[in-house]
Amino acid sequence: MKHAQKPDHVSLGTLLQRIREGQYVIPDFQREFEWKPSDIRELMASIFQDYFIGSLLLWRGTKENFSNLSCEPIYGQSGEGTPVQIVLDGQQRLTAMNYAFHAPQMPPPSRSNRFVFSIDVERFMAGDFENAFRQDWGENWCERILTDSVLQYGNHWFPLAIIGKGGFEIFKWAEGYEEYWSKREGEDELASAHAENGIKFIEQVRELIEQYQISYVELDRDLPIDKVCDIFTQINSKGVRLDAFDLLNALLKPKDIQLKHLYREVADRLSFAEAERMNIYVLQVMSILVQEYCSPKYLYYLVPGVARTFRDADGKRRDEVLVVDEKDFETRWNAAVTALEKAQSLLRHPQEFGVTSPRFLPYPSILPAFAAINSRISALPGERQLQARRKLNHWYWASIFTNRYSSSVETRSTRDFIDLNTWFDDDAAAPVVIADFNNQFRHLDLEKETRSSSSIYRAIFNLFVIGGARDWLSGTFPGANEIDDHHIVPAAWGKANGLGKLIDTVLNRAPLSSETNRHWINDKLPNSYLPKLMESSGEQAVRANLETHFISTQAFDILLRDPFTKEDFEAFIAERKRTILGAIENLLVKERLDLSPSLRELDQEIEATELRLREIVAAAIDTNDLIMPEHIAAKVRDRIQKERRKGLLTVSDENISTIEELQYCDLRELEDLIVSKPTWPIFACRFDSKEQLIARFAQLAELRNAIRHTRSVSQLAQKDGEAALMWFQSKIKVHA
Repeated sequence: MKHAQKPDHVSLGTLLQRIREGQYVIPDFQREFEWKPSDIRELMASIFQDYFIGSLLLWRGTKENFSNLSCEPIYGQSGEGTPVQIVLDGQQRLTAMNYAFHAPQMPPPSRSNRFVFSIDVERFMAGDFENAFRQDWGENWCERILTDSVLQYGNHWFPLAIIGKGGFEIFKWAEGYEEYWSKREGEDELASAHAENGIKFIEQVRELIEQYQISYVELDRDLPIDKVCDIFTQINSKGVRLDAFDLLNALLKPKDIQLKHLYREVADRLSFAEAERMNIYVLQVMSILVQEYCSPKYLYYLVPGVARTFRDADGKRRDEVLVVDEKDFETRWNAAVTALEKAQSLLRHPQEFGVTSPRFLPYPSILPAFAAINSRISALPGERQLQARRKLNHWYWASIFTNRYSSSVETRSTRDFIDLNTWFDDDAAAPVVIADFNNQFRHLDLEKETRSSSSIYRAIFNLFVIGGARDWLSGTFPGANEIDDHHIVPAAWGKANGLGKLIDTVLNRAPLSSETNRHWINDKLPNSYLPKLMESSGEQAVRANLETHFISTQAFDILLRDPFTKEDFEAFIAERKRTILGAIENLLVKERLDLSPSLRELDQEIEATELRLREIVAAAIDTNDLIMPEHIAAKVRDRIQKERRKGLLTVSDENISTIEELQYCDLRELEDLIVSKPTWPIFACRFDSKEQLIARFAQLAELRNAIRHTRSVSQLAQKDGEAALMWFQSKIKVHA
């Protein structure tokens, strides 16, 4: 549709005539008129000073659209006119102009009195625009201002309603004003100047009415409503937010679905996140689960009976109704509400995601994708859910630490929903964000994370909670409402020592109870309050409590230095950064978050053993100029090509080292490399018995796979695996 959007402009006089004739109507989804009288007065001042007041967005209506959108006349009008255009953006400005220029006999919203607006001619002509525009209130007083010409002329008040009447009314007023002051030339020495100013003023008014242009964009009457939805939701006007929820509410009314009422019924269930757009999030979860997409134009297809056009793989188009009827809509609505409720509950869990308070939720905007993906996991067969949830966790943290949901939220939500479902079916199809996170987390600039509203700052606090951060005084876990975001080294000391914002870094913060923060620590340095804590609770207990905040033994010792200097502070945050990044790697990147401490330690030892085995095998291959067996080499090449297609590997085949190639071998393939006929003679002196080596590999692999896949280990498998681990460590001299 070539002319779907047509930019144009209209003179002030023509615009006011169209308002008077009722050509502009307001769809039900728009907010009420919310401007205060002072806002109206400021708009008038802008117009009369020839300032740009923004463009309007209008949609040339049809009888069907006027009805479907439950359009109403502009506030203050009778509704007797003939509607022509639906106002998508500009309601507040058009209504303000109607109120100022047409002076309806009703008060503005939230006011008990009627207002009228006028211009002080003398002040206007003197250039005193700040005081030239008047607003008066009170029914009787307003009526006098509008009807008593002597009052108008004597006080130099020009009611703007005179312009709204159109025709020759402004010239009649000008003649009356000139005549009034001409008769007083002997009584008032400024009378002739007043009369002359009146003539000049009206000439300016006439020029303004004819020449002042208001720009607008008109959408074609035949533009599909889904495209109108998309355009509409991108607009803001004078701080009055327009959103898809209001639009859907209007479109669903003819279907006897009261969307606002439905949301009011469930709002308390979804209140934890304190997200302003939660009503939109419910619709987005519905849409993702129904059609994978959730941008504003796709929400239109949630209206019962509305068909969406799909293009099949063979290029043929087909229409499909996604939501059949009102009952189907409410069923899907309830499912979306439940999905969001469960998502918030999961995020709040202190051992899962650690969002114990709304102020520590990194990204409210990730909720629709998270809720929809979590809901889809619940529909998987039971035996597949554990692995899927591990992938959900990895994706969540990767998205948070890469700031993925800071922009293009609807697009990313759709992409991630599709990619995660693919990953659930294919372990090799991990979304790119996973590799981005795994490769980039070491470069997180945590020193610059000083704003508590930052997603990464909040994620670090979530990590404190997950790590079991205990209060330093009581040794307990502070409740959500008891937590203070506390400076470890006080802010006042940092400012006095010229540290600027660095003192506010998340590396210098800890979640403590308000009691500990305000009454025990306050503005003291750690070398003052930590010895007192150790005296009352014991050094070992205090050190253990601080370790739950990722404050290592080395960092603890730095905090005790006396005198404590700027260099000591920098050493402390460097050490704590190292510890926190290690926790991110251990708990999130290597997915050990849901393991018990003993299994977590075992997994680390197994990883160190695997790494050392790869180094030994790589050295043997390079030193003896050996060739990797083809059945293993083929698998390695295939895995490398997959990484390269994803853009995760840029090294060419010619330049890739042996140790890099072996990163793509699993534990049993390393075993094959060692025990194969050409290579065993090289390793025999290290491992002695091939049969024993094969047995130990089997025990280690069983333990490794149990930890990383089923997340639980039988007592026998753990004992055998630990024995194999000790055997390997003795053979390859590895120390985890």
